[in-house]
Amino acid sequence: MSPTFISMQVLNGITFASLLFLLASGFTFIFGLMRIMNLAHGGFYLLGGYIGITVLVATGNFWLAILSAALGVAIFGVLIERFLLRFVRGKVLPEVLLTVGLSFIIADGCLAIFGGNPRTLPPPKFLAGTVEIGPVTYPWFRLFVVLMAVLIAIALWLLQERTRLGAIVRAGVDDAEMVAALGINIKQIFTMVFFLGAALAGLSGVAGSAVLALYPGVDAEILTYGLVVVIIGGLGSLPGAIVGSLFVGLVDTFGKALFPEISYFTVFAPMAIMLAVRPRGLFGRE
Repeated sequence: MSPTFISMQVLNGITFASLLFLLASGFTFIFGLMRIMNLAHGGFYLLGGYIGITVLVATGNFWLAILSAALGVAIFGVLIERFLLRFVRGKVLPEVLLTVGLSFIIADGCLAIFGGNPRTLPPPKFLAGTVEIGPVTYPWFRLFVVLMAVLIAIALWLLQERTRLGAIVRAGVDDAEMVAALGINIKQIFTMVFFLGAALAGLSGVAGSAVLALYPGVDAEILTYGLVVVIIGGLGSLPGAIVGSLFVGLVDTFGKALFPEISYFTVFAPMAIMLAVRPRGLFGRE
């Protein structure tokens, strides 16, 4: 393998890992406090991507597209949490069935409104060029996705470890009933966490629509990768989301480049081993 090939695959793997982190961080953040296995998260990703493309086409403003996608999906997520998920909280099977059903509804709604042709979000002019990184010429927008993931990872860590809200969230993970007994509105905290997790899914949809494109079925594909990330890294763990995303992104990229006929095996075999050896993941809590 040439240095150029290796460098290109590493960069592609890190970019894909960054996209997976944006998705998986919201997924694992919701599970960490609320213990909701939100299988509609892929649908949130799809919806965010279409909202971002629609706003960008209508206004030409890239930042407004990002904000609209994150905020629109976050509001949609809060409505789902308050008027549907709240009534089945703590019931695993109804939660799974409800969120799976919601993912189908979102996917069919997007298909009816936006059609079935693949759509791609065009990068803004200031991110449309390329840059030389050693022997590789690489798009600026993909590096922007990496930078965005790094900044969000830092922001989430600061929120979780250095703020009062983060302390409440960590306490709620350990004992939600005790937090409520202290006079803290734990339902409001749940809603805020779901808002943040859904916003991250919408943001990842915008990034993914520029890197991977949007098409019917991409929500299920990206959710599958997200599940592998949180299973390997550990549900409810921010470091686990980071490590799991890097592992899956790099392994999947090199697997498709070197062994395309068994590319899924290279990703899902480690997940199966992790479930057998350490079901809670590398950083998951008991």
